[in-house]
Formats: sequence, C-alpha cells, structure tokens
Amino acid sequence: MAAEYDCIVIGAGIQGSFTAYHLAKNKKKTLLLEQFILPHSRGSSHGQTRIIRKAYPEDYYSHMMEESYALWAQLESEAKVKLQRHTGLLVMGPEDGKDFQLIKSTVQRNKIPAVELQRHKFSQHIPNVNLTSGDAAFVETTAGVLYADKAVRAAQVFLLTFKTLNGLPWYPEMVFQEHGGVIKDGQKVVQIEPGSIVTVTTGSGMYRAKSLVITAGPWTNKVLSLTGLQLPLKVVKINVCYWKEKVPGSYSVNKRFPCFIQLEPKEAEHDIYGLPSNEYPGLMKLCYHMGSKTDPDERDQQTDRSDVDMLRRYISRCFPGLVPEPAVVESCLYTVTPDLQFVLDHHPTYSNIVIGAGFSGHGFKFGPVVGKVLSQLSMGQVPSYDLSPFSIRRFHIRHMSAL
Repeated sequence: MAAEYDCIVIGAGIQGSFTAYHLAKNKKKTLLLEQFILPHSRGSSHGQTRIIRKAYPEDYYSHMMEESYALWAQLESEAKVKLQRHTGLLVMGPEDGKDFQLIKSTVQRNKIPAVELQRHKFSQHIPNVNLTSGDAAFVETTAGVLYADKAVRAAQVFLLTFKTLNGLPWYPEMVFQEHGGVIKDGQKVVQIEPGSIVTVTTGSGMYRAKSLVITAGPWTNKVLSLTGLQLPLKVVKINVCYWKEKVPGSYSVNKRFPCFIQLEPKEAEHDIYGLPSNEYPGLMKLCYHMGSKTDPDERDQQTDRSDVDMLRRYISRCFPGLVPEPAVVESCLYTVTPDLQFVLDHHPTYSNIVIGAGFSGHGFKFGPVVGKVLSQLSMGQVPSYDLSPFSIRRFHIRHMSAL
C-alpha cells in the first residue's frame, strides 16, 4: 500500500528543502524525495558559497530579499550555525548602461544601504581592481556571502533526527523530528498520476499526497514530462573557477574584500561575478554568469571552456593581483528561463501540483522565501507576494499528449 502524506516535494536542493521546512512548520505531513544519495554535487545547490544581496534591477526581488534575510537569520538561530558573512557587494558597470542604472535606481528607491564610489578615489576603497574606463561603481554595504552547503544541510538537519549506522549519520530515510515528515534519497521519480490525490512512483516505492511540489532543478522538465507539461527551460553547465592570489590575502574575506558583480563586461555578453578568497585559502572565486547547454544526466560530456579563456582576459585587465590561470575549476548547473525570471506557479492543468523552477543562477539566496511561497501555494493559501512575474502564463507552453 502506498504511504500517504499531506504533500510530496520532489527535489531536495535549497528550494525543495525550504519548501519542506515551511510545510513541516505548518504541521503538514511531508515527504521530500531526492533522486541522488545525499549529500551530492550533481545539481545547483552544492558548493561552499553564494552571494546574498538586495541590489536588483527589479523591485520585487529586493522586496523578497528583505524577508529572505530575516528567514536566513532565523534558520541560523534555530540550527545554531553561521550561514552568512557580511562583506558588501561591489557593483561595477557602464555608468550610462541600462542594467547599472536600473540597479542603482532600485537601491535608491528601496533605501538599500549603499555607498557610491568616485572614480578618482576608487583604488583607495577597492585596491587591486582596475575600474573599466566609462564604468561607475557602488557598494551595497549589507550584502555578503552565504555558506551554501551548510545552508542546505541546516534547512534539512534542523527538522531531522538521524538514524545512525556504526555511529555515523545514515541518510536513506531521515525523519522530521516533530512533524511526521520524511526525507528519502536515492529515489528517482518514474511516474506521476495526477488527481485529487497525487500518486508518485519511484524506483523504490509508491507514495500518495493531497498536493505535490516539483523543485527538481535541472531535471524539472524530465519530471514535468510525467505530467504532460514542458516549460522553456535551458540547462547550462557553469565552470566555477578559482584563481590564485599573487600576494596571499590580497582579495581575502578577512581583509574585507567584497563580493562583486561586473555588469556588461567588455569581454562578454553576460555578467561576471566573484567572491573574496575564503573557502580555498589564497584562491578567489571568479566566474562567468552563463554557461553552455547540457543534459543534466550527461554534464561531464560538456567540456566547453571558452568562458575560462574570456575570464583570463578579464582578470588580466581588471584583477592584476590574480594569476590569470584557474587553479581549480568545479562545475554547477543553472536552469535558465528565457527572461531569467523564476517560475513559481500552479501546474496549468492540475491545481494541486505546484512548480518552483527556472532560478537562472540567482535563486539560492531566495531559498527561504521561495520555500515559504511554494508551501503557501501547495496549502491553498494566498501567497505572501504578487507572483505574476513568475507565472507560467508568460510562456507559450507546450502540453504533451502523454496523459
């Protein structure tokens, strides 16, 4: 007989974990399914660090981040672990560029703490960085670094009691401490039967629930195909590059070097971003904010490194204190929508199926508030935010004939 729950969440990355977290807090019996054995590095939520910021071109993201900061602080308190570090965020871009002006206006309109940097004093405030001719810069002073792996773990562990095997945590079935929820990993979904009660079948079992939330990251369309739906999502592989400091500590978090975003770089179409040397001593994380299309199940066959060549040129020009050859290259997957905005919506055919997808490489820091909104949708509540920018209706969607 299939086990029954109030809600099933497919995908235990940051968005799915926080969705389950909020459902459990609302006393909902919740099953969180993950296709891989936890923890893993195959999706979009692994790695040691992410940028956390409020500076955005769109007001609605800045508004959502207000609550997200508060919810991150709440999780830190609950889990008794430090999940973020204040560094500030340096935003650089063409002074008359559209993106720079939009972000600057949003920061001013929403009274986000920021300091404008005058060109003739730039190097006094930000040493070892060359500001591009024609660029302007400001620092969002409340931004910083999120410790990503710790954050995912905290969202899960706070709610979990571990079974142990030989004194070590045993992951395949982890039980929510107070609210009757369960995490099951190593459970790839192979069938979804919609209805007033949704039935989800994996390679290991069958489960039923009143509602279903799909937060499957790069595998979203593969899971959605089981419900007769495809969204315009593109999966890209990102080369996550770390570059060696010529003088150790030059770009260190301990010397208050900020995170940064370079808008409209001369070398490329998309933004470049970086975080101070932190997780790998003496190595600064500096990456291109786009990658090459890939299949998430065949990501290692995607070997394009043209972005690394571009970053070498950018570093030689703008970050003279770094050796322009990556010391470490890791990988991550983005799931990108055509407009780079999230998908937070009900399935267009089945109202008790909720979709969180297309976070386009900038969704991690929103995890607590996205999880809250997805849990509200699954419980039939009015969401805390206007979700029209994240509606599936903005796409010309393709219904499949599988059902």
